[in-house]
Amino acid sequence: MSDEIIDDYKLVKHMATGQASQVWEVVEIGSSRHLAMKLLLPERLGDGDNYNFLVHEAEVGLKLAHPNVIRIFKLNRRKDNPYFVMEFFPAGSVRLRLQRRDTQFFEEKTMDIMKQTATGMAFMNAQGYVHRDLKPDNILVNASGEVKIIDFALAYQPPSFISRLFSGKGKPQGTRSYMSPEQIRCELLDGRADIYSFGCMAFELTTGRTPFRGASANEILTKHLKEKPISPKQINPRVSKPFGEFVLRMISKKKEDRPKDFHEVLMGLKNMKIMDSDAPEKKS
Repeated sequence: MSDEIIDDYKLVKHMATGQASQVWEVVEIGSSRHLAMKLLLPERLGDGDNYNFLVHEAEVGLKLAHPNVIRIFKLNRRKDNPYFVMEFFPAGSVRLRLQRRDTQFFEEKTMDIMKQTATGMAFMNAQGYVHRDLKPDNILVNASGEVKIIDFALAYQPPSFISRLFSGKGKPQGTRSYMSPEQIRCELLDGRADIYSFGCMAFELTTGRTPFRGASANEILTKHLKEKPISPKQINPRVSKPFGEFVLRMISKKKEDRPKDFHEVLMGLKNMKIMDSDAPEKKS
């Protein structure tokens, strides 16, 4: 597919493939600007659900302009080949860094990643959107620790009271290892659902694992609802006591017990050490 031209864009290099879509580095022919294009996989063309997710992701992104949120510039709604064009940010996800066990990188950059992610999420929530799928896979980070939040396919604006009366409950949407209890129960969500997911991610960044694990999706979801989490300090003794307690607060079962918004998260992270430099090494 390389060197193919779609409208005003020349496809240059394949960057990533997901379940239903792919991302390419492209060059805008008129300006020679390097951008990124997300389009459906050939076998997904004509699938109404995948089309709707792609269009919805672009529509949300077009309204968001923040240094820590990937910028979307243009949406093509054509049914036979829908796509959107976004800024070119050639960096892998936090998930890839975790898979590579890039210990030195996380030693130096975890606080940067957390503060920038929280800053981007404070902006997104302030625009009225709940991300609903905040996780390491959806955070891009480059070698210098610069962060971009991606993937708004599940982002939503909480419905009004009237529209809630006429809509069904639906089914839980998100990624099971990071879903808040209220998300699992299909309740009305606000930014505190994203704070829960952010807390699960903070747990994983400092321990290498998520707070709840299980043999099946249902077992993990049940643990989110009912099981009391342990502090990340119990897995990694180097985690500072205040940070471990703050992570537990973010993944409280009741949203009322969490920080009220990402501004409060940022205030909590201010002057906080993630690791104790003289603590023993992490358990294997």
